[in-house]
Amino acid sequence: MRYLQYITYALIIIGALNWGMIGLFNIDIVSSIFGPMTVLSRLIFTIVGFAGLINLILELTVCKSPSRCYIS
Repeated sequence: MRYLQYITYALIIIGALNWGMIGLFNIDIVSSIFGPMTVLSRLIFTIVGFAGLINLILELTVCKSPSRCYIS
């Protein structure tokens, strides 16, 4: 479970940095690397979205008490 949380946190941070770049500088890093809305860039956006959903579920179920939460 701990490794799943590490992976989802890393993907969420990557997604947040990308959205920050879009908001501040109007630069979409994923689209710059993989092309605007290509299959690969859509896949990356989907994976980051699922990581956020998985992390939310883990936080609501596993991390109800601080002793059971792996990442603090």
